[in-house]
Amino acid sequence: MNTKLYVGNLASTATERDLQGLFSAYGNVAAVNLSVERESGRRCGFAIVTMATPQGAQAAILALNGTEVEARVLTVAEHVPAAKVTLATGQNGKLPSGRW
Repeated sequence: MNTKLYVGNLASTATERDLQGLFSAYGNVAAVNLSVERESGRRCGFAIVTMATPQGAQAAILALNGTEVEARVLTVAEHVPAAKVTLATGQNGKLPSGRW
């Protein structure tokens, strides 16, 4: 079963091939998707790396999260699809007041 990983704080020079090589040390990489801005085509500084197994994904998280690559400290974590992200609510079930 494939496991998707969020990889953040990438250098603008990072390529799919670079990420493939970096993550393949921890298991089979099924896919690498670098995020790019629609209008400019510039890289956004993060990617989704799909590992072929949960064990490979966990090994990559443990080994690479917080490591420095091209003078950037990487964030590597299991990817949470936007549809599953929810806002934290207060005790009464309402959003806390304040500026959002």
